[in-house]
Amino acid sequence: MKAMIFAAGLGTRLRPLTDNRPKALVEIAGRTLLEITLARLNSFGIRDVIVNVHHFAGMIVDYLKSNDNFGMRIEISREDDLLLDTGGGLKKAAWFFLNDSANEPFILHNVDVISTIDLDRMARFHVENRALATLAVQDRKSTRHLLFDKDLQLCGRDTTTEREREPFRTSPDLTPLAFSGIHVISPRLLPMITEEGVFSIIGPYVRLAAGGERIVAFRADEYQWRDVGRLDDVKRADEDARLIKQIV
Repeated sequence: MKAMIFAAGLGTRLRPLTDNRPKALVEIAGRTLLEITLARLNSFGIRDVIVNVHHFAGMIVDYLKSNDNFGMRIEISREDDLLLDTGGGLKKAAWFFLNDSANEPFILHNVDVISTIDLDRMARFHVENRALATLAVQDRKSTRHLLFDKDLQLCGRDTTTEREREPFRTSPDLTPLAFSGIHVISPRLLPMITEEGVFSIIGPYVRLAAGGERIVAFRADEYQWRDVGRLDDVKRADEDARLIKQIV
């Protein structure tokens, strides 16, 4: 199985930590977010990874080189001129997955997410449900939720913090769930991404689900999860080094 790490973000919510380094190289408990994510993937047997870079891109390349890629095969997808967001970033890196004769599902993982989610279990769930994409979700507070029906199929999304809903499939029991920044994707999704330029991957997910494709939820409520994209989150995670020990 292969994976992609989204590491190209500007990290504006982490300033001043990101004034002179990329978000991926911010440290928690003495380890960078990139190292933590790579170790997490490695622990599940994933050795082939592509990392997208933009902000202080050269620092990430040098960091990986100086650490011998942590014993993994790592490719770099440069977004030098324009930060492409998750959808555009995946589309640019699609070659990495399309040249895989095994045609296995792959993982997408935000670099600023740390969790104990069982990636093997999630991948099995994806295959068993014949899904095009599987999203790790939780029942927790968020300013943005995705809407799923009782069969855990994507039916729409909340569009405002006032919880105005934008469902494309009516159902009496739509459940709003918060996305956790971890996906399992079948390679056949990649040619279906017709959007161009800068765009979130959620847009294609909603469009394809509305057309009948299986975009499903993997309920990850039982696992620990933390978004460390803000300065306060990093400080709290740094104080709780036990969480890092459980993850890697």
